[in-house]
Amino acid sequence: MVEQFLRTLMRTTDIAVTGLFSPAAVAAVGLADLYARLPLRIGLGLGSGVIALSSQDTGSGATANRDEAITQALVLGAVAGVPFVFFGFLLGEWAIALLGAESEVARQGGIYLAIIFATTPARHVALVAARSIQGAGDTRTPMYINGVSNALNIVGTLTLGLGLGMAPELNIIGVGIATAFGNVFSALALLAAIASPWTPAGFIRPRQWTVTKQLLTISAPRIVEGLGSTVIAFPFNAILLLFGTEVNAAYQIGQRVYQQITAPLSRGYRTGTSIIVGQTLGEGDPAGARYNGWAAALLGLVTVGSLGVVLFIGAEWFVGFFTDDPETRFYAANFAAAYALAAPLTVLYTVLAGALTSGSDTKTPFIARITGMLFGMLGISYVFGVVLEFGVPAIYASIIIYYLWATIYVAVGFYRGAWVDRTQAMMDERGSTPGEASGTDDSAK
Repeated sequence: MVEQFLRTLMRTTDIAVTGLFSPAAVAAVGLADLYARLPLRIGLGLGSGVIALSSQDTGSGATANRDEAITQALVLGAVAGVPFVFFGFLLGEWAIALLGAESEVARQGGIYLAIIFATTPARHVALVAARSIQGAGDTRTPMYINGVSNALNIVGTLTLGLGLGMAPELNIIGVGIATAFGNVFSALALLAAIASPWTPAGFIRPRQWTVTKQLLTISAPRIVEGLGSTVIAFPFNAILLLFGTEVNAAYQIGQRVYQQITAPLSRGYRTGTSIIVGQTLGEGDPAGARYNGWAAALLGLVTVGSLGVVLFIGAEWFVGFFTDDPETRFYAANFAAAYALAAPLTVLYTVLAGALTSGSDTKTPFIARITGMLFGMLGISYVFGVVLEFGVPAIYASIIIYYLWATIYVAVGFYRGAWVDRTQAMMDERGSTPGEASGTDDSAK
């Protein structure tokens, strides 16, 4: 949770600093981040696959299988990031303009996108390496490393973006440079941690195609889920732009406020649940895994739900930190309030999706999220907001409906329990079942 809080604080600082420039700058960063989510989803997808295998094999004692999955995921992540480097440099401004952005927004967004995409391979490696270490039971090392990285990122954003001290005032370029530096720092430090005796995880020469296949089998639906949600976000943001740049900027701010306050806990619960459920399954205790999943969901509901109440009451005050433009501030407060109402649903979805992922089931969260976004968020926003002319209030409602549907779907999937048998079958296939584990050689480090 601390790690996620610092990461979210870094992104919040980016929005706050760009908010000092202009609404166009906020919109530029927000639209560029839509494209930045594409490689992010790939990294998170591979991270989901590796945390599932890493936690299961740690629980069963199959450490060689665990380290092989870690090594393979890191290589796949680095290679998958290379195409984005070329995309950012060659098509960055065009990509932002494609969404219907004004020329100045497209120009600024294109520059920012080119800078952050240049370090996509490092971003993938950092995401996969952190999940690898966490799956092995060590959540502190990624927190320390990413905490330092995010702190340096925040300092860089303030220094280069605003031109503090003797630094040049680079505005949005400085924000991008700070983000790129943080990506590279995290990747190198996490790789060094895995190679050292500091963490239980390690590297090993890949030998098993079965591990590769299972890693991709678990990761693929998560990657497609992330990419699909990002693709859906493009027309959703285009709908926002129909109501003006201020409304689009307000959405970015409202969402950022919600993410800063509630997302660190939700994501922390998801990671913790993935580790505990995965390791419990690895130990051969499916009943314990079920209990842990429901218990984590209840804990998340109580804590994040309470933060949602705080956000709803103080929505206007919170968004005031990001903009002083009256129109943008009005809409941003309403978006923050909508996300606050959805907070209990979002944490239930996030935690149960994490439990399913550690149980080798990434298809159920994929279906829940894509259908919820496609019909609940995008469909309602367009039909009721644009066609039937209810305007921006329809977009507020669509956010809540989206999470309501997604939460119901994953809860039913977790309750049915097909993920338990799936995990056992995959562990048998790669030789990681307790008492039969073939990969227990710690000499790989």
